[in-house]
Amino acid sequence: MQLQNYTVVIIEDDPLVNQTVKDIMAAKYKRVVAYLDAVQAQNELHLLSPDLILLDIFLGHSNGLDILENLRNQGLSAPVIMMTAFSDIKMAVRAMKLGAEDFIVKPLDIEQLEISVEKALYNYDLRRRVNLLDEQLQRDQPNEILGESEGMIKALEIAKIVARADTTVLILGDSGTGKELFARYIHNHSNRARGPFVTLNCGAIPRELAENELFGYEKGAFTGATEKVRHGKFEQAHHGTIVLDEIAELSPELQVKLLRVLQERSFYRLGGSKEISVDVRVIASTNKDLEKLVEEEKFREDLFYRLNVARILLPPLRERGADIIQLATFFINEFNQKFAKNVTGFTPEAADLMQRYHWRGNIRELRNAIERVVLLETNDIITKEALNFLDASLEPSSQSTITAKMPIELKENQHILQISNKGVHYANVVRDLLVQTLNITSGNQIKAAKLLAISRAKLRYRIEQLGINISGKNIS
Repeated sequence: MQLQNYTVVIIEDDPLVNQTVKDIMAAKYKRVVAYLDAVQAQNELHLLSPDLILLDIFLGHSNGLDILENLRNQGLSAPVIMMTAFSDIKMAVRAMKLGAEDFIVKPLDIEQLEISVEKALYNYDLRRRVNLLDEQLQRDQPNEILGESEGMIKALEIAKIVARADTTVLILGDSGTGKELFARYIHNHSNRARGPFVTLNCGAIPRELAENELFGYEKGAFTGATEKVRHGKFEQAHHGTIVLDEIAELSPELQVKLLRVLQERSFYRLGGSKEISVDVRVIASTNKDLEKLVEEEKFREDLFYRLNVARILLPPLRERGADIIQLATFFINEFNQKFAKNVTGFTPEAADLMQRYHWRGNIRELRNAIERVVLLETNDIITKEALNFLDASLEPSSQSTITAKMPIELKENQHILQISNKGVHYANVVRDLLVQTLNITSGNQIKAAKLLAISRAKLRYRIEQLGINISGKNIS
C-alpha cells in the first residue's frame, strides 16, 4: 500500500504506547516522528511542520493540555488528537475548547484511532483548500478601496460608520463604480464579518423566478419543485449580509414581500406554511434614481424609505481625477502578474488621455482597458498610441459645459441643449443644468429650486447625488 504524504507527530511518554502508535501510523503515513520527551518535542515541532499531532495528556512533569494551549497560541493550525488513560468529561471539554480535534481514551482502540486520524487529516485538508480558495478569491476580487478624491473619501467615511451600525444601507452609483466592493467592505468591517455574504442581482433573473431565489420553496410549490426544501438567498444569508443589486428591478409584488421581510425579519417559502425567521442585514444598490421612480409610482415609497436609512453615493470615475491613474496602476500590477509582463506605468501623454477620457463604463471599463493594453503592450511603459482604441470623442467637452461658463441671454422657458451624436450620459446633462442654475442664483438653492420648478429637497438630493461643489464662488 502506498504511504500517504503526511507528517504525523506522536508525543507519548509511555514507551510501549509510543511504539505501538508509531507502528500503526507508519503503516499508512509517509513521515512519522515519535517523542517520549515533551520538552524536546516542543523545541523541534517548528522544524517538522506536522499535519497532525497525537498528544498524551499526562506526560510526567508536563501537561498535554498546557502544551496544546501553548501550541495554539504560537499559531499552530494542524489538528491535535488528545490521548489519555482517564475518561474525564471536564478534561475532554477543556481539550475541545482549546482546539483539540478529538479525544481518545486508553487503552487505544486501533480502529477508532485510525478513523479519528483519517477524519482529522481530511478536515485539515478541507480547511487548507478553503483558505487557498479564499486567498485566490481575494486576489481575483480585491476588497481594497482605492482613491483619494473628495467623493470617494466621503463615501468611505460613511461606509466606516454604517459598518458598525447593524442597519440597512442603500448604495447609489453608476454601473461599474464599485457598489459591490463597498457592500463587501461594510460586511467585512461589521460584527457579521464571520457570517455569509450573499449577493443577488435582481435584474439578472426572470421575474417569475425572483421569489424562488429570494425566499426558496418547498416540494410541490410548482411544477418541477421536486426538492423537499430549497433555501433562498435570505436563508443562505442568515447571520450575515445579503446584497440586493439593482433593487429597482424588483417587481411591485416582490417589493411588498421585501418590505415585510425588512419589517418583520420573517417570510414564507413559496408553497410553505411555516414562517421562517432570519437575522440578515440588507444592503441594496442601484444605478437608477429611486426617488424619481417613487414619484413615477414605479417603486414603493415605503420600501424606499425603509432602504434609505444609510445612503452612500459613489461618484463616477470621470469625476475622480487622480484616482484614475492610481486605479490603473493597481490593475497594471494585477495583469503584470497574470500575463508575466513588466509594464511600469504611463507616459505623461497617456496619463493625460486617461484622465480626460469619459469612462462611461467606470472602473469596469478601466480594468478591461488596462487588461487589453498590458496583454498587447511590448514596451515597459504605456504610450498614448497604445490607447488609440479609447474613443476620444467621449471626452467631456460638450456644448452644455461651454454654456455653463458663458451664459446666453434667453427668454423665459427657453433653453439650449446640444449633445454629441455618440451619446452623452444623462447624469451629465442634469448636472450641467443644475450647475448653470446655481451659478445664475449665486448658489441660492431656494431660488434655483424655484427656477427649475422642483422642491428644495429634491434639489439638495440632486446636488449630493451628482457631487456638485457649492462651497466656493464658482459652483462646479
